[in-house]
Amino acid sequence: MSTTQSDRLRGLVEPLVHAKDLDLEEIEVSRAGRRGLLRIVVDSDEGVELDLCAELSRAISEKLDETDAMGAGEYVLEVSSPGADRPLTQHRHYVRATGRLVKLQLTEGDELVARILAVDEDGLDLEVPGVKGRKPTARRVEFSDVVKARVEIEFNRKDKKEEEA
Repeated sequence: MSTTQSDRLRGLVEPLVHAKDLDLEEIEVSRAGRRGLLRIVVDSDEGVELDLCAELSRAISEKLDETDAMGAGEYVLEVSSPGADRPLTQHRHYVRATGRLVKLQLTEGDELVARILAVDEDGLDLEVPGVKGRKPTARRVEFSDVVKARVEIEFNRKDKKEEEA
């Protein structure tokens, strides 16, 4: 997608996204056969419900119909929330992942799997799970030491509501 098309789409879509109290995470334009595909990814601290994606999709579709931002050809509009395995790239992503298990690739080449306990402006306070019956340990990692980060999917972790019950 050209920079001017990207900027134009962002300018049209971002106010609609913010009006729903959501963050615009990504805009991607690609080809799907003879049609174009416009994928818009949104998120919020509380997550994004399917009904809200549908409302936003209708609003974006109406706005795009008023313009020529997608050109004259047919296109498919897809509005969704980010997948569970998306990379953590922004400060807000780490904040939203507090309490979750993450896999970090660090600048010195090490990989670390740990639970995010707290996030501040400079880095993360983590709990590294104990191995072979050992207790978990605390560790501090600065954002400047993180090359890549991604949430690890946990299938057997109890939900906070289950733990409180």
